[in-house]
Amino acid sequence: MKYKRVLLKLSGGALSKDERHGYTKEALDHITNEIITAANAGVEVAIVTGGGNIFRGRVADDWNFERAEADNIGMLATIMNSLMLRGALTAKGVENVRVMTAIPMNTVAEPYIRLKALKYLDRGRIVIFGGGTGNPFVTTDYTSIQKALEIRADVVLMAKQGVNGIYTANPKDDPNAKRYKSATYEEVIAKKLQVADQSAFILASEYKMPMYVFDFDEKNSIMRLCEGENIGTYVGEDCQTEMY
Repeated sequence: MKYKRVLLKLSGGALSKDERHGYTKEALDHITNEIITAANAGVEVAIVTGGGNIFRGRVADDWNFERAEADNIGMLATIMNSLMLRGALTAKGVENVRVMTAIPMNTVAEPYIRLKALKYLDRGRIVIFGGGTGNPFVTTDYTSIQKALEIRADVVLMAKQGVNGIYTANPKDDPNAKRYKSATYEEVIAKKLQVADQSAFILASEYKMPMYVFDFDEKNSIMRLCEGENIGTYVGEDCQTEMY
């Protein structure tokens, strides 16, 4: 196994599939099957999920919310998604799932304590981080890199829907856009490739945290990546920029 401990970053939309809001059984089945397959193979899985299926920034813009207020609502949405994901995993017989939140919610989840999270992962528990960093103006992309560094993850898996990697341009707008097989942090940052928040790439670059950007709709994608197969775009320090 190439990667033993991973941080899986899911978008809120991954829980709703093609619906604009909420959850679908199809989406939750796919997510839980992927996670369970990896966990059963001995991969230690931590998860950060977005909240876009419940609350998006453009809704706040329509109502002229302040950014801090909107981000607080968004962080609560990520906690709801974390609880939903725990419930879906538990319903499939996975008992050792822990939700830890940056915003204290002691009646429904544990407060995030780094050393306790490490202990859970060492024991094979699945750990889901909700509430971002607990502060506004911080994206869940950035949170995923930060949490990966804190828990000593081997890699960050940036799961995307219908996007199988990083491109030179938006392939929906530019038919000549090329897909990267691998790219250095410097390449991604310098060209402002819009797949994840730039601040997340900068943090990953500073502390040399590798990541994959891949299409989560592909079956067994987590396991294939953990076994060393590149099914998306690898971003790291130990590579050269290469196209498919």
